[in-house]
Amino acid sequence: MARIAGKVEDLVREDREMRDSIEYLLEQDDPVEWGAVSDELTSGQWGRLIEKGILVDANDGDGFNLADRDAIRSALEDDDIDLPEVEDDSSWSKYDKLAALGAVGLFAGYSIASVRNAIGSTIDIFLGPLDQVLPFYAVVLVLATFTGLYSTLLQANLMDMDKMSEYQQRMKDIQERRKEAQERGDDDELDKIQEEQMEAMGDNLGMFKEQFRPMVWIMLLTIPVFLWMYWMILTPQAVLPETFIMPLVGEVTWKQGILGPLQAWIVWYFLCSMSFTQLIRKALNIQTTPT
Repeated sequence: MARIAGKVEDLVREDREMRDSIEYLLEQDDPVEWGAVSDELTSGQWGRLIEKGILVDANDGDGFNLADRDAIRSALEDDDIDLPEVEDDSSWSKYDKLAALGAVGLFAGYSIASVRNAIGSTIDIFLGPLDQVLPFYAVVLVLATFTGLYSTLLQANLMDMDKMSEYQQRMKDIQERRKEAQERGDDDELDKIQEEQMEAMGDNLGMFKEQFRPMVWIMLLTIPVFLWMYWMILTPQAVLPETFIMPLVGEVTWKQGILGPLQAWIVWYFLCSMSFTQLIRKALNIQTTPT
């Protein structure tokens, strides 16, 4: 009984319309023939019921019987088997939108010298003392560690991993059903799955919104730090060593191209940031991707 009930629950989770189809079959007397129910069931649903063993060959070989009517009724009475709708409650707050607007505005500092100088000189009030006691390469390392820490914490707290998992699981279920329908050559089921995929396109937007929400806050905090380093490299008054030793590369100048157009200071920052971000995630046991 439990085995049949479990199969019914699986089918209803995959396709809510299977509930109505199975309930319709329960109203019919055994044996049931395809011709008698074809107006209410699709060939795909009929095939799935046979494949799962919910419909079994009748003893006389004429039609099909429901494997266990009591178990099927019991499974359908379980309200928890309905496939939950993924609600799009990932709408950004006004603060998220303001953060995104601020981050976009800060991007102007990369191309407009007056904006870069204003941001750099302001941030220098806070980071200047650090630069006075540490060599610049160590300052970059400290900033990379700091940005990696708050980036990890923002992702962990602003991204709903459960909702991301729901989005991914729904798409995975649809893909699995599509593959099975293709193997059976079930065109009716493929058409139905195609419609579900079109409806699920909104899930992709929801996933993008969930992933990008912490990014605007990360950019809002990181761009000023990055602009300060850029300002220090370009400011003639800044007292920086002309060269430093970069692992695996050797002695380089700060503005020397290392990876194509990427200058040494940028490469050094990203190497430090990526390395320490991974260490922070491991140390704090923080997961920033859905399971």
